[in-house]
Amino acid sequence: MLKRTIITLIAVLTAGAVMAQAYRWVDADGVVHYSDRPEEGAVQIQLPADGRRPTSDYSARPAATPAAATAAPAEPDRPFSYDSIEISSPGPEETLWNLGGVLSVSLNVQPALQPGHRVRVYFDGAARMVTGSSFQIEEVYRGVHNLQAEVLDETGKLMGRSQTNRFYVQQNTIVRAN
Repeated sequence: MLKRTIITLIAVLTAGAVMAQAYRWVDADGVVHYSDRPEEGAVQIQLPADGRRPTSDYSARPAATPAAATAAPAEPDRPFSYDSIEISSPGPEETLWNLGGVLSVSLNVQPALQPGHRVRVYFDGAARMVTGSSFQIEEVYRGVHNLQAEVLDETGKLMGRSQTNRFYVQQNTIVRAN
């Protein structure tokens, strides 16, 4: 029993020493990497002793490797991206009654739609460009329909896409007596 306790104590103490070294570097594609082993151009970072996630103002010093003599590449500016693109209305699996052929659509784009960015919607697989995050689609009749939205930048590059919402349109019927 004493032997097991001593081995556990040694393992815990050495694990702390091993975990104390961490390195950060940016590869040729601009992707930031973290490791416990130094790479070419890596910078050693100090992790908090309490095991919490480091804040953005961590202290960094060059790694003790020959490759670290050269300056680490600066982290490139991150391109703009959307956190989420959702179709808020109609909701997924929602049943809509008596639309009169006109469907009102609302998108929730976070952060807000940027100037020059456009929205392309796929209604039952057919693409169409719309303006803004609230719009109407005409000629929507009874049945099962699918709706998906994409945001494109000024050059037409895809910036983000929503999940596909399936929804149903129902019409009241009038029974006619002969």
